[in-house]
Amino acid sequence: MAGILFIISAPSGSGKSTLVTQLRTLVEGLDFSISYTTRAPRGSEENGREYHFTTREEFERMIAADEFFEWAQVFGNYYGTALSALDHARDNGKDLLLDIDVQGAVQVMQKLPAAVSIFILPPSPQVLEMRLRNRSEAEKMTGHTVSEDVIERRLSQAREELSRIGNYKYALVNDVLDQAVSEMRAVVLTERGVHDGVQALAATCRTTNASPRLQAALNSFA
Repeated sequence: MAGILFIISAPSGSGKSTLVTQLRTLVEGLDFSISYTTRAPRGSEENGREYHFTTREEFERMIAADEFFEWAQVFGNYYGTALSALDHARDNGKDLLLDIDVQGAVQVMQKLPAAVSIFILPPSPQVLEMRLRNRSEAEKMTGHTVSEDVIERRLSQAREELSRIGNYKYALVNDVLDQAVSEMRAVVLTERGVHDGVQALAATCRTTNASPRLQAALNSFA
């Protein structure tokens, strides 16, 4: 059944974008909402591909015009999902993936309780720090410098976001990419009502189940 809204959230550096890209190569009928943001592009990002990059003034105009389904301010930059993205997916008989932060996800859950929420987390704070530092080094190659303070703030923000994981229906630990992709695929197919043996795998990702793998990751951030 088309029209399912999948909310995907994760701390910065959790590998969320890679998972979403892999998922869309395996599952048909998924439209991806390209969010608007006022932050500068990173690395090879292009306007209209990863994000719609816009100015603070234009973003605030869109807020005033009520053109966003959800929006939030994170680390001094605006991020938001345009209402038109949801309408476009439904009109084309597709499900919609929303790649949004926890603030935005909470807004969507309140407006659409039927939305399927998925939280992606790294296996440990040490792995998350390593990924953030590796990304920082990559950004230096393009002239963008990420300060030590920014990395520390992102680690602190990750712990805060993980405290909201109980609001999500599913949670995936992104330690082994292929496994995480398989789990996300199982979740999507299960929510679509597909019966091909994926339900058991999806069930292990329910936050109410708190599998040993998920619990170990959460404990590492405690």
